[in-house]
Amino acid sequence: QADLVESGGGLVQTGGSLGLSCGASRRTFSPFAMAWFRQAPGNERQFVAGITWTGRMTDYTDSVKGRFTIFRDNDKNTVTLQMNSLRPEDTAVYYCARARERYRTPGRGLDEYDFWGQGTQVTVSS
Repeated sequence: QADLVESGGGLVQTGGSLGLSCGASRRTFSPFAMAWFRQAPGNERQFVAGITWTGRMTDYTDSVKGRFTIFRDNDKNTVTLQMNSLRPEDTAVYYCARARERYRTPGRGLDEYDFWGQGTQVTVSS
C-alpha cells in the first residue's frame, strides 16, 4: 500500500485550473511538513510549494507565486495544491512528498523528503 496517493491531474487549457490532492495515513502525515514537487520531461524534479505541519507557513517557488495555493486538512490527512492561471510551462508530473523530520519547516531540497507519491500528470495546452 502506497504511503502517499495523489489524484487530480489531467489536461487543461492555458488559463485553466486544477486541484491536486494527496492523501496519506495518519502515521505518515502527522506531524510532518508536506510539499509538492514537479518534473518535466528532461528536467530535474523541482520544488513547487511546501507547508508546515500546522499550515501556518507556506513556501512557493517564484514561478507559481500568486497562482498556486497549498493547504492541508490534518483531520483528513490530505494536502492540496490548487493551481490557477495555468501555463504550458506548468506541464509536468507532480509529486507529493513528506518531510523527513517531524515539525520541520518545508525545505526545497529533494533529500529533505523521505516519502513520495507515485506522481500525477498535469498537461497544460496552449
